[in-house]
Amino acid sequence: RWIKFEEKVEDGGERWSAPHVPALPLHSLFQLRTCLQKGTMLLDLDATSFKEIIDKALSEQPEEAELQPALRERLAALLLLQPQHQPTKSLLQLLAELGLSPCRGRKHSSPTRDPPAASSLGQSEPRTQVSKTPLKEQLRNRFKKKVPPGAEAAHVAVGEVEFLEKPFAAFIRLRRGVSLGSLAEVSLPSRFLFILLGPPKVKAYHEVGRAMATLLTDELFQRAAWQAEHREDLITGIEAFLDELIVLPPGKWDPSAQIPPPSHLPSPRRRTAVDPLDQQPHGNGNMTAAGDRASPGHPRSGEELERTGRLFGGLLRDIRRKAPWYGSDFSDALHPQCLSAVLYIYLATVTNAITFGGMLGDATANMQGVLESFLGTAFAGFIFCLFSGQPLTILSSTGPVLVFERLLFSFSQDHSLDYLEFRLWIGLWVAFFGVVLVATEASHLVRYFTRFTEEGFCALISLIFIYDSLKKMLSLADAFPINWQYRLDNVTSYSCTCNLRRLFNPILTCLSTLAVSFTSLHTVEWHVAALSPGHPAGLSRTQCLDRGGHLLGTSCQYVPDVTLISFLLFGGTFLFCTALKRFRSSRYFPVGVRKAVSDFAVILAILASCAVDAVLGLETPKLLVPSELKPTNPARGWIIFPFGANPWWVCLVSAVPAVLVTILIFMDQQITAVILNRREYKLQKGAGFHLDLLCVSLLMVITSVTGLPWYVSATVISLAHMESLRKESATSAPGEHPEFLGIREQRLTGLAVFILTGVSVFMAPVLKHIPMPVLYGVFLHMGVTALNSIQLMDRVRLLLMPAKHQPDRAYLRHVPLRRVHLFTVIQLLCLALLWVLKSTVAAIIFPVMV
Repeated sequence: RWIKFEEKVEDGGERWSAPHVPALPLHSLFQLRTCLQKGTMLLDLDATSFKEIIDKALSEQPEEAELQPALRERLAALLLLQPQHQPTKSLLQLLAELGLSPCRGRKHSSPTRDPPAASSLGQSEPRTQVSKTPLKEQLRNRFKKKVPPGAEAAHVAVGEVEFLEKPFAAFIRLRRGVSLGSLAEVSLPSRFLFILLGPPKVKAYHEVGRAMATLLTDELFQRAAWQAEHREDLITGIEAFLDELIVLPPGKWDPSAQIPPPSHLPSPRRRTAVDPLDQQPHGNGNMTAAGDRASPGHPRSGEELERTGRLFGGLLRDIRRKAPWYGSDFSDALHPQCLSAVLYIYLATVTNAITFGGMLGDATANMQGVLESFLGTAFAGFIFCLFSGQPLTILSSTGPVLVFERLLFSFSQDHSLDYLEFRLWIGLWVAFFGVVLVATEASHLVRYFTRFTEEGFCALISLIFIYDSLKKMLSLADAFPINWQYRLDNVTSYSCTCNLRRLFNPILTCLSTLAVSFTSLHTVEWHVAALSPGHPAGLSRTQCLDRGGHLLGTSCQYVPDVTLISFLLFGGTFLFCTALKRFRSSRYFPVGVRKAVSDFAVILAILASCAVDAVLGLETPKLLVPSELKPTNPARGWIIFPFGANPWWVCLVSAVPAVLVTILIFMDQQITAVILNRREYKLQKGAGFHLDLLCVSLLMVITSVTGLPWYVSATVISLAHMESLRKESATSAPGEHPEFLGIREQRLTGLAVFILTGVSVFMAPVLKHIPMPVLYGVFLHMGVTALNSIQLMDRVRLLLMPAKHQPDRAYLRHVPLRRVHLFTVIQLLCLALLWVLKSTVAAIIFPVMV
């Protein structure tokens, strides 16, 4: 049988072989061409049953090949016999059969000739006549799930017949697809039939039938067979197939070896000379496969970036483009995959909010802290997902914004200015400049961002995620230090006791005075013994410190088990995420199970790691979220007033730093938008560069007035959001890899993520059971995934790879390898420069440097 690739019933006769690329003898194609030239050919035949087809095929033979009436009757009776198909059995069916007959041996049949009929959907010895209606076995056959929707069947019947003296060949194309009852393995409408029967002295019938079935699975020959009006058109299709044929020399390979299907097949457009540019569907650029990274990564020629020459013209066009899709942005989210995406991105967003909130608190004396970060992330993200042009974007605080906040706070302290009021005016100016950029369609400059720029920015942000996750884990060694001097032989010398001597010294002095006065040495010794600091062994570490004591001993400061288990949870979560994500392409379990495990990979990894932590019961650092809705710094309120604390001229001077922040926000936002709207993601609802920038600008006003952090698109989390919403074809032929269909574009997952972030304050009792090392492992997974999604990493691997082991990439075919290496080295040097720049005070301008 064939769908995309060939499958054979193996010698045991109980199962189908693995799908493989068919290997045909060249002579069989020539014989097939001869059969089509001399045999019966019926094009656009009107028939409703298999019997009617056979009768017309036998009655309309060429005169030189016409059969005697008796032979026609015998041949018709033979062709109308029911073929016995090889069913595709599930594991449960095989186990049931084994249980019913555990001692049954396999029947040994004597060698026989090839069966007189073989179908492209199965072959076996015929029994009864073909039924006019599908059998129950056909309707229940699980193999139909592998057949693409709208597919039609083609039947190939070949074999040896003793009563024929010369071959009988017929090619039939029906005018419309007709169900031929029980002829096929599964119930499908049939369109083509090919019959080749002949005397036993010719041994090539089977190979000719395989050649015909292989031709009918070729997309270009299918087109020729559909459009053929005469016999010559079909012969022309075979000639075109032969023109593309590649011959493997005998003796250089094993003909019995099964060639596995390739991971990617060439498009039929590449096999023809037709220019496909005028056939591209609407979307962000053309529909290049996600694995083809040779083309530029953004819609350089899309209408999203064309100037209209009118004020707010680009914004209005974005709104008109996105408005028709607004309803589907909610209905398209009704899929289980969106639930896994919500949980995954929610935990990543919460962790990111805690991390940046803590750093903001340190940089601004808690004028902005973890609670402000939670509320700002929830509010800004919710509004952005509700009204933006690209709702798959996740907003977050970024490194350059953090650097600017630190510099602004230091400047305010040095010049006795109110930090929040000064920041308010800067935010208002930034919002004004952002609206001006939207009005003048400045986003059209995005068309000049090249792959060099995109990959440099994405690589830098991904490396920052990887570096920060590792840095956080290494900092645990300071909080829970490991005793590197531990020796098993010295275990008797390790101890930790509570010393309360400082507390007891004045008491002992008082008791000594009383002893001299009452001359009762026995009473004094009894009191001293009761209060001696050598006996508080029952006190815990916390109780000891609360009573003013201090810890003494060689093992008081070391908690090696916490650090060790934290690193195991960190690495285990990362490996779990990676392995479960790849489980979709595993060979184990049905496809539905594999897809579910892959979709919920990160959530399953987090749950598994949390379960391990709970079973061990160690005091690993946990996720702590604020539990009260009040400002982190009591000296500030929820509304920042523009006047009163600073001189009047501050509102004018604020425009100067606002220009720098505007450039920072514009570059950071638009570079991320370009990366998210790359054409390999096959987005169908279009981008909204102007609308996104307007939303970010207006949110600057609200976050500045309320003293919340400023937000811009987060590259790595947004990429993780899109990767978690990848769509693939539900059905795939045996041997065919699932086809990437695009991203599940909707608004509901982002809205749910930020709603959960906002109510996290009330979920503190549940979230406190999640270890922080587990979330750092998720951060590492996100960084590595985003880094592997860019072509730069492929070219870095080429630097370390001998030429004979290098993969077949499109750019390697057209660009000399030395120029590819030169381009990669320049990118790496620029990336190193950006990393150094990021590590200094000048990090605020690094988006401009990109």
